[in-house]
Amino acid sequence: MTPEVPEAGAVGRDPETDPDSVVQVDRPGGPSGLGLMDRVRGAKRRPIVPAWAKSAGEFRSAGRGVAEYAWHVAAFHSIRSPWYVTRLIFRAPRGAARFVENSLRWVRDAEGDPLRRDAAFREDVGDYLKLCRQRDRRVRWRAAVAVASAAVGGVTAFALYVLAPSWLQMLSTAVMTLAMGRLGQPADDPVIHRAVEIPKAVKLTSDIVLRSLGALGIPAINQIQSKGGEGFTFTAPITRDGPGWLAVGDLPYGVTVTDVIDRREKLASGLRRPLGCVWPEAVPDEHTGRLRLWVGDQDMSQTPPAKWPLAISGTVDLFKPVDWGTDQRGRWIGITLMFIAGIIGAIPRMGKTFLLRLLMLIAALDPRAELHTFDLKGTGDLDPVGEHVSYRHRAGEEDADIEYIVADLREVQGELRRRAKVIRSLPRDICPESKVTSELASKRSLGLHPIVISVDECQILFEHPKHGAELKEICTDLVKRGPATGIVLLLATQRPDKDAIPTAISANASGRWCLKVMGQVENDMVLGTGSYKRGVRANLFSWGDKGICYFLGEGADARIVRSAYIDSVEAERIALRARALRQKAGTLAGYALGEQPDESTGPKYDLLTDLLTAVPADGKAKAWSESVLARLADLRPDVYSTWTPEQLSAALKPLGIRTIQVWGVADDGKGANRRGIRRVDILKALAERNGEASAA
Repeated sequence: MTPEVPEAGAVGRDPETDPDSVVQVDRPGGPSGLGLMDRVRGAKRRPIVPAWAKSAGEFRSAGRGVAEYAWHVAAFHSIRSPWYVTRLIFRAPRGAARFVENSLRWVRDAEGDPLRRDAAFREDVGDYLKLCRQRDRRVRWRAAVAVASAAVGGVTAFALYVLAPSWLQMLSTAVMTLAMGRLGQPADDPVIHRAVEIPKAVKLTSDIVLRSLGALGIPAINQIQSKGGEGFTFTAPITRDGPGWLAVGDLPYGVTVTDVIDRREKLASGLRRPLGCVWPEAVPDEHTGRLRLWVGDQDMSQTPPAKWPLAISGTVDLFKPVDWGTDQRGRWIGITLMFIAGIIGAIPRMGKTFLLRLLMLIAALDPRAELHTFDLKGTGDLDPVGEHVSYRHRAGEEDADIEYIVADLREVQGELRRRAKVIRSLPRDICPESKVTSELASKRSLGLHPIVISVDECQILFEHPKHGAELKEICTDLVKRGPATGIVLLLATQRPDKDAIPTAISANASGRWCLKVMGQVENDMVLGTGSYKRGVRANLFSWGDKGICYFLGEGADARIVRSAYIDSVEAERIALRARALRQKAGTLAGYALGEQPDESTGPKYDLLTDLLTAVPADGKAKAWSESVLARLADLRPDVYSTWTPEQLSAALKPLGIRTIQVWGVADDGKGANRRGIRRVDILKALAERNGEASAA
């Protein structure tokens, strides 16, 4: 027996006590969707003024493009105008003959000949006589018009010959000659050719989008389209968006944007567009089935790169966004270098070093910034910046180069600790957020100017057998604490993996640039875990997409950006301008002035020898790391006072000494196991270093 369904609004039986009760989930006859006010409140309003009209840069760029186009067309045809006139003069006789022929054909109604022949062939006397009578009327009327026109033309020509001044006669003759020449040109060989070949991109329509989505082989879309549906719901009209077309809509239930991105090559085939023109992407802050499809007029890698505004003039405030590249639509994308650490990853020859050099040029144009440029590839790509601007610079991977870099990074880490103390000592009204600001950086007395460090082929540092562990520890410290103290670390590598970019560093880098990589692992190492699954896939870039990358930063989702192209010659010219800014501000120092680090100054120490003093030669001959550091600090406070147990452990690993568990008694009298060092390990390492095996 069917249970009785209570009416809407009625109180039914309690479902917790009566299993046969019916629970109404949807109200019968109620609205199936959101109410009017809900839709109004949740509606997304489109901008009244288009984005390009609100951007002064884009407006100037568009106006400059129109002016350049007009100037090119005018210059092109002006230079060729004598040749145009010559060709028209030689074609004038043919044009005159064609004019007479066409006039006679019009007078005798030649266009009606096929109809009269057809009526005669069909032996249709009625149609034939009707057409003949019509032809006779037309010929009589047209002949009268032709005779009258010839008479008027002849009289006018005679009057011009007799009465008109010579200049008018010459002008009339020239006009008639050029007109006859224009009439005499062949259809396949026009006198005037196009000055600009405009690409003929097909307008994106809903039919084309649906056809291309149906060709992807996604079952849910194909199933809907096979039943007469569309398989894609447009949420906005297809509009012109920059140099391309933009379509936005919802995919069928269960289909995600990632499914479409996986089939980008098939999508480009369905759209009949080059692969570099088709860019499907997810819509931020929307469900995973909302697709934004942008189809460009021209392959992104084939379009002429936009001129970088700072290549000509201008300075930079590193605490504000600075344009460094353009998206698919040609709009400039900015980066605020302060308060971040950055990672650049790519396979060789895709523009990784050029991008790193571009970022360092941005830093160079802020005369307050102190640059440290390290080119471990050794090809001199960073020399234009390093030779003219950098405070510290090195190119190469020899032992001396590594020692130079290690010493500099140690110095920077010490500077980080000093800055942290300075920031902590400042009043809250001057430093309310406990980090360096543009105003604080401008006060030289505080010494909080920006420090920007770039390392190309950083994997060489982290995999170094002697200093690798220490460099990992220093760089991790700089990545974690550096941004708040005005220190920026930029690392670039052609082999993005956990060894080239340690996890502790990649997890704290907020700026990511990923050019073409080969697979998912490399993609996620640069852009973050899960990026590949979200459809952010730099391995889809082609070999021709040099300088094009996925950029993750500035608080936005990953975007496709093409970095500004600055070659070595132009980079050196910009660096010279940055050098002049520093000379004027009095901030040029270090390597750019020919100065080298003074190796005679600074603390000198031998860690192994100092450890022999810190670990007593008693019966136990071992001690906790905390106790060892306390004794080392008493021995050399200028060296060891800021060391931590982790730093001590990192410094001991290259020497072959590993910390162990050491039992001891704490200050409260209780025994405990802590990390420590054995004296015998110190003696063994010292003997191996000195080549005296018997010393141990």
